[in-house]
Amino acid sequence: MYRGGRVRRYDTKVDDGYHRYDLIQIWEQLEVVAQHVVEMVDFFGNRLEARDGGHNACITFRQGQPAGDGGHVNTLIGVGLSGCGMRCQKWWLEVVFMEVNNSQFPAEEVDNGVEVGDVNCKWILMSGMRTVGVGVDRISISRRSLPSRPAKHVRPGIRQLLKKLECELEELESTVEPIWQKLVEPLERIGDRLSVVWGAVSHLKSVKDNPELRTAIEEVQPEKVAFELRLGQSKPLYNAFKAIRESSDWEGLMQIMEAALNGIALEDDKREEFNKIEQELAKLSQKFGENVLDATKKFEKLITDKKDIEGLPASALGLAAQTAVSKGHENATAEDGPWIITLDAPCYMAVMQHAKNRSLREEVYLAYVNRASSGDLDNTTIIDQILKLRLEKAKLLGYSNYAEVSMATKMATIEKVEELLEKLRSASWNPALQDMEDLKAFVMNQGSPEAANLNHWDISFWSERLRELKYEINEEELRPYFSLPKVMDGLFSLANKLFGVNVEPADGLAPVWNNDVQLYRVSDSSGSPIAFFYFDPYSRPSEKQGGAWMDEVVGRSRILSQDGSSPRLPVAHMVCNQMPPVGDKPSLMTFREVETVFHEFGHALQHMLTKQDEGLVAGIRKVEWDAVELPSQFMENWCYHRDTLMSIGEHYKTGECIPEDIYEKLLAARTFRAGSLSLRQLRFSTVDLELHTKYVPGGSESIYDVDRRVCEKTQVLPPLPQDKFLCSFSHIFAGGYAAGYYSYKWAEVLSADAFSAFEDAGLTDDKAVEETGHRFRETILALGGGKSPLEVFVEFRGREPSPEALLRHNGLLQVAASA
Repeated sequence: MYRGGRVRRYDTKVDDGYHRYDLIQIWEQLEVVAQHVVEMVDFFGNRLEARDGGHNACITFRQGQPAGDGGHVNTLIGVGLSGCGMRCQKWWLEVVFMEVNNSQFPAEEVDNGVEVGDVNCKWILMSGMRTVGVGVDRISISRRSLPSRPAKHVRPGIRQLLKKLECELEELESTVEPIWQKLVEPLERIGDRLSVVWGAVSHLKSVKDNPELRTAIEEVQPEKVAFELRLGQSKPLYNAFKAIRESSDWEGLMQIMEAALNGIALEDDKREEFNKIEQELAKLSQKFGENVLDATKKFEKLITDKKDIEGLPASALGLAAQTAVSKGHENATAEDGPWIITLDAPCYMAVMQHAKNRSLREEVYLAYVNRASSGDLDNTTIIDQILKLRLEKAKLLGYSNYAEVSMATKMATIEKVEELLEKLRSASWNPALQDMEDLKAFVMNQGSPEAANLNHWDISFWSERLRELKYEINEEELRPYFSLPKVMDGLFSLANKLFGVNVEPADGLAPVWNNDVQLYRVSDSSGSPIAFFYFDPYSRPSEKQGGAWMDEVVGRSRILSQDGSSPRLPVAHMVCNQMPPVGDKPSLMTFREVETVFHEFGHALQHMLTKQDEGLVAGIRKVEWDAVELPSQFMENWCYHRDTLMSIGEHYKTGECIPEDIYEKLLAARTFRAGSLSLRQLRFSTVDLELHTKYVPGGSESIYDVDRRVCEKTQVLPPLPQDKFLCSFSHIFAGGYAAGYYSYKWAEVLSADAFSAFEDAGLTDDKAVEETGHRFRETILALGGGKSPLEVFVEFRGREPSPEALLRHNGLLQVAASA
């Protein structure tokens, strides 16, 4: 609960910079029944419900100064609708201001989500600037959470928003001038309103998916895409940007490029064709992602004989039993079952790494690599349609292939990417060959008959056994040292040391979409809030997409300031899919899950610690896609830093710090099978590039032929004939990585080189680390898209990036030198 900050009478803003105003802005934008809008988009404040005299108001609670009677003078603000009933043709907004002086209304009850009950309130009801009601009443106040079924609010909310924005766009086009205030500022307001609302809807689909929400989005998405095309193809705005191209308003150049890629220069008939392609691509991408989620959910294997899952660690057995309970097997236990195996990441990885039952591993592996490749969920045709339409789009825009379109706004060129991928491939190939030879020899020495025919479903299992033997590290035995609360504490301590920020829980300050979701406040060294973020850590296979990601709720913006002086503060989502708590145990993480949390927090830091006040280029906005992974991969390096690892590695029961020898073994194991792991990423990057450069949809080569051809140079063990992993390759067919998956390797070069600056300064020299961290914050994290990533990197590092640090960290430097 926020303890401070005064709210002015009749004000709908808060001096400390918290984002209650966003809800008010969205209400104004949508002009629909208030509950539609509130339930769809209110992620921004602790929502309380007050009812009095036929008036309904949603209000925000702030604890103010202590009162003389031991209680508090508390301020509540909000926006509501008049109680004229659903028959009203015109709805308007009113401000409710209430002061509460009641010692029976402690902040702790609000923090803990307890029903508050009745309180005495003085209230003033406003319509515009006109007072229409004053009184003192007993008002019933209760805390509310985000509704679980917001689908019914999507259609009216989005359509009213688009209608409003269409009017504003028409007005802007008629009055636009090639100056900042008349062009960029109103354009940012229009774009922000759409991104905030649609972002909330899209986010809910990712974390609370259900058929009703899918249908609602499917209905309104064409209208949303049509407006985005209308905005992106606006000739008056395009001409205005061209007029200021030579001025100091540097954003103009990017806007011109984006307008060109949006088809601004196309003639009417070609523009119409372009727009149809964009609509169809949006529909196909959405369907692709839904098929992957549905196919993942569809696979369930019930196991009743414990022999069939021998080798699975206790954490995996607990999760499988917990899944069984949720599916109606009420008496399921980790010890006696029954157990349900799914394709959700925590369960899938546990089976691949630990199940002694080879036939189970084979069944689960084949199901995984064939997700969404058959029946009603088959993505094969969708992939071909997507690739065909992307090629047509590229041709319309005057490019030879879609990769050229993708890289028009990135750091790299096709030639530079191919050069980097080949350099990394040649450095990784021989080590990967050796990895396979070592594995085969190990399996043979174990006397296993599997040695004669080592297959894909055997690699992870035997690699884990070899790693345990070679480094005496058992991934599952490490879990008790990495409990989520302790990992987060250590991560936040690191952020404080490197960047001078404080991160603390802010639970109860805003509604959440699931009880497991946590809200955090980020403050500077003076204690002033500078950002907020949500963290949704656990896997929920029935409704939540797999993987891990960070996205923005709102970005930093001067234009959208609450008080006209301080900028709007950024808010982020951070989403993972790790194993949830089981029984009385907290979420116990694998080391890879620890790395994932650090990775996503790196993304969030770039969004939250930006110092760009111009919203169009703040945070991750306008940062070239192949540089956006720099902060995330940079943060992963700290998982191998001794002091950091010791701060997060503590046994959840005994409090014992992770032993020194375990740290040394983790450090040594960092390069274990580095060649093989590198080739895996290079396969994904190369097949993505091939499909978007050389592949001809409908030609003699199928998408699977392309993958197999790529694998000849990137996979020591050829893929199975039935391997159709492309049908679940959401990054490039349902995400933003089309002809851009190489970004992970490109940014890995940048991030490793950036971390080497700390190595050069001395990782044991706290002062040097803090100074280098400050420089990293003031450049990589602060400058956003206002400068090219190469300029920003040179400003931080003092030179252009080199792949040497990456190869050295992966133990491949000597191989690369000899190659």
